[in-house]
Amino acid sequence: MAATTFLTEQSRATSSRQNGGERLLRTLQHYWGYESFRPSQQEIVESIIAGRDACVVMPTGGGKSLCYQMPAVLDEKRTAVVVSPLIALMQDQVAQLEQMGIPAGFLNSSLSSEERSEILKRACQGAYRLLYVSPERIALNGTSDWLRRVPVSFFAIDEAHCISEWGHDFRPEYRQLNRLRELFPSQPIAAFTASATRRVRQDIVEQLRLREPLKHVASFRRPNLRYVVRQCNASTQMTMLLESVRRMGDGNIIVYAPTIARVGETVDFLEENGIRAIAYHGQMDARARRENQEKWMADEVRVMVGTIAFGLGIHKSSVRAVIHLALPKSVEQYYQEAGRAGRDGKPADCFLFWQKKDAGLHAYFIGQIADAAERERAWQRYREVESFVNARECRQRYLCQHFGESPKWEKCDGCDVCAGIPDWIEAVTQSLKRGKPASIADGRRKPVTTGSANTTAADEPNLELKEYMREWRRNVSRQKGIAAFIIMHDTTLERLCSAVPSSLSELRRVPGFGEKKTEMYGNEILAALERFRNGERARPDSTVGHPGPAEETLRLLGDRRTFEEIAQIRNRKLSSVISLVAEMVERGELDFQPEWLATEVFDQIASACQRCGTERLKPIKEALPEKITYEQIRLVAAQMKRASPALLG
Repeated sequence: MAATTFLTEQSRATSSRQNGGERLLRTLQHYWGYESFRPSQQEIVESIIAGRDACVVMPTGGGKSLCYQMPAVLDEKRTAVVVSPLIALMQDQVAQLEQMGIPAGFLNSSLSSEERSEILKRACQGAYRLLYVSPERIALNGTSDWLRRVPVSFFAIDEAHCISEWGHDFRPEYRQLNRLRELFPSQPIAAFTASATRRVRQDIVEQLRLREPLKHVASFRRPNLRYVVRQCNASTQMTMLLESVRRMGDGNIIVYAPTIARVGETVDFLEENGIRAIAYHGQMDARARRENQEKWMADEVRVMVGTIAFGLGIHKSSVRAVIHLALPKSVEQYYQEAGRAGRDGKPADCFLFWQKKDAGLHAYFIGQIADAAERERAWQRYREVESFVNARECRQRYLCQHFGESPKWEKCDGCDVCAGIPDWIEAVTQSLKRGKPASIADGRRKPVTTGSANTTAADEPNLELKEYMREWRRNVSRQKGIAAFIIMHDTTLERLCSAVPSSLSELRRVPGFGEKKTEMYGNEILAALERFRNGERARPDSTVGHPGPAEETLRLLGDRRTFEEIAQIRNRKLSSVISLVAEMVERGELDFQPEWLATEVFDQIASACQRCGTERLKPIKEALPEKITYEQIRLVAAQMKRASPALLG
């Protein structure tokens, strides 16, 4: 009898799990338009639904958001509170959820007091399945009062590594989140991050006071990424950059520059070489940053050059290369930034072109840290970066071990250590050593034959159709005032162009088209596909004829604009504008203008150039009065090189 009872209970439990699993799959298909979960997603979702705390480490593009969004959707009477560090990120998430038919809201400093009051009122009524808030708002006096009136189901902490002083992006305001356990002792807390070492993971659990949490740490190996590290000097670095960008066919590119000045200089360098690029950094106003990000996201411009301010929360699956022009601050930062490449599972490159002088820049910034303990942690992070770039073992294996993983494999057969430096990089290096321009046969990299990266020419969607649908997506994005990826992810667009549906039922079977999205855009998409079948194509690139940096600067100089005015108009650092002007003077494209410098200043600099040579500016600067700037020296040195090319050392 006891055995029969046990078997009956076991049968009921199995049936319950099956029914629960079917419900999850129906929800996944209805809202997200997918037939199956990615690895481990279902386990994490079920754990949160069961009311258990969680600490989840999942690489960029692994599907973290769904792990807390689905439990929130399934609880129809309560609200999941999501702590997110960026205003733009939470706004995009909410817009995306609304497009899927999921009620969501956010509270941050971008809202007026009236808008905040309305959202608070609706939140207290349980109108939202998800409510996004900033960590600063959690810390505000009075937050606990109104939050207690919200029917909270659980808390999700995004970018949870920010809570740890040992993390690469520690933010003091995240420490206030430890109040959540005191204020809401019965609500589960789920922490999510893409990059956390074992020590940081332990810190997350302790700081948030997680109780016997589900700990899920995905493998840190990204088999479709090829890591290539190369030490350069200033000239070889830019040649490597140019060649690596030119070799990329379809898809997008991110270039990380170490300073705001380098961002502007790199954009100008690429554009002068016929490659459209745009900038992103913290000193641009919010609107300009948003516009540039959207141009890149909508494929209007393929290359984004940014500081580390760019990238958090970026949902762009078709990034084919991430290029770093300096040593990162930490291995975790590098892993997170490089990991923005190849989110679609196809082959992608991660180039790190660094210079010896990067060490000096790191030492300078670390020296500015007042707190002794934090300064020591910064030095420790730098030593780890130094170890990574100088390592003679598999890059993938090194990264996995850094995060506490113990790989059972020795080689990835794809990185520069396992497979060797790519031939084109060696060709560029040898050409520059001979003092000749690189002459490299055209050709794209061979695909990495691992995982989901295996593709054939037959799998590639019609390129004309893909460009046509990108244009359709851009137009809808402008009309609705929302980001292009919110309308349709890159991977969904590719699947659409492969399937070419001719009915709503066929469109519904394309991964990424849930019920609401099909209802919103289905007929428009089918009409666009029909127009394509009838011969309509994307309009010619509107960027053709776009004036380059040199052309624009020459025009502004012709309008009698000062260097300062040109910098403001072109949204560049003054030093970047003067560097460009100096290059044009040296090449003979622009005459040196006497009004740029007082005669006595010109003569002083010219005399120092005669004594020290013009190959390096630092000795010239040291030989002159302190008030004379590097920018002034650059202008005079350029004029002297033009007048006497032999004056180089």
